[in-house]
Amino acid sequence: MAKSVWTARSGAPVPGSRRGAGLLLAGLVALAAAAGPPARAQVPDLIGAERTVAVKDGETLLDIAVREGVGYVELRAANPGIDPWIPEPGTKVLLPTAHLLPPAAPRRGIVVNVGDLRLYYFAPGKPPASYPIGIGQEGWGTPLGATQVARKRVKPTWVVPASIRAERPDLPAAVPPGPDNPLGDFALDLGWPSYLIHGTNKPDGVGRRVSHGCIRLYPRDIERLFAEVPIGTPVTVVDQPVKFGWVGGELYLEIHPSQAQTDEIELEGAFSPAPIPDLASWIRQVADREAGRVDWDLVARVAEERRGVPVRITR
Repeated sequence: MAKSVWTARSGAPVPGSRRGAGLLLAGLVALAAAAGPPARAQVPDLIGAERTVAVKDGETLLDIAVREGVGYVELRAANPGIDPWIPEPGTKVLLPTAHLLPPAAPRRGIVVNVGDLRLYYFAPGKPPASYPIGIGQEGWGTPLGATQVARKRVKPTWVVPASIRAERPDLPAAVPPGPDNPLGDFALDLGWPSYLIHGTNKPDGVGRRVSHGCIRLYPRDIERLFAEVPIGTPVTVVDQPVKFGWVGGELYLEIHPSQAQTDEIELEGAFSPAPIPDLASWIRQVADREAGRVDWDLVARVAEERRGVPVRITR
C-alpha cells in the first residue's frame, strides 16, 4: 500500500482495532450528550491558539520542538513537506498549540490522551492546561484506565524494574538523582505499580513513543505540573486520536495518526493510509441538527491528511 505524505495526524484508531473504534464511538456519544448542539454548549472545547515561528539558521525541527515546548512528532505532522533535519532558514513552521479537549474523558484532574500524545490538567478554578508527552513504545504500551496520583517525589531515585534490567543487564538496580536519571527532577507515582508521570534527562523523547510505558514531560512542564497537582488527584488515560468540539457555534474536527502511523512518521516521514470506519455517521451524530452545514469534502481531506490540528468543518 502506498504511503501518504502526512498532511494531518490521523485521528483514526489503530487500523482494525475494535477497541480503538469503540473508544472513539464512546467519545463522540459522550461529546454529543455533554455538549449537544452548539446552542447548549457550556464549556469551551478548544484551548490554546496556533502560532508560527521561523526556522533559524542551523535549526532542526527537533530543536524547535524542544525550544517551543511542543511534541516532536506532532510538529512534524503539522508541517508536511518540511525537511525535519535541514529545514530552510526562514521557513514558517506551524506550532500545534491549539487543541480540542478529549471528548470521552472527565474534565477533572489529569487526563492523558495517548491518541494525541498530550496530558491535560484541569485545576479547579483555572483554564485547562495541556502538555506534550512521551509514552510507551511498541511492546511497552502505556495502560488505559483510571488511577490517581499516589505519591510525589523530588529528585527521585529510579529503581530499575526487573523487566527493563532483563532487556538492559548493564543497568544498575537503582539510579540515583542526577543527570543520568531518566526520571528527571520530579515524579508523580501513579496508583498503578511501576507507572509514573515524570520529567526526563532526554527532552528529545517528548512527543514520541520511546518510553517503557511511563509518561514523560519536558523538565519545565513537569516542574509546573508537580507544583499544582495534589496527591490523590484522579488520573484518566484514554486513547482518542479523533476529537470533535464546538467553538462559537461551529463544529471542529482534529485527527491524529494512530500509534502505528506515529511510528511510521518517526521512521519514514510518511504513513500508510488508514480509513476511519463510520466517521461520517459519528459526525452526523455529534453535529445533530447542524449536520447540513458540514463540509464533507473538508472532512475527507482532514481524515486523509491527519495533521493533528483543529479544523472547522461546518460552513
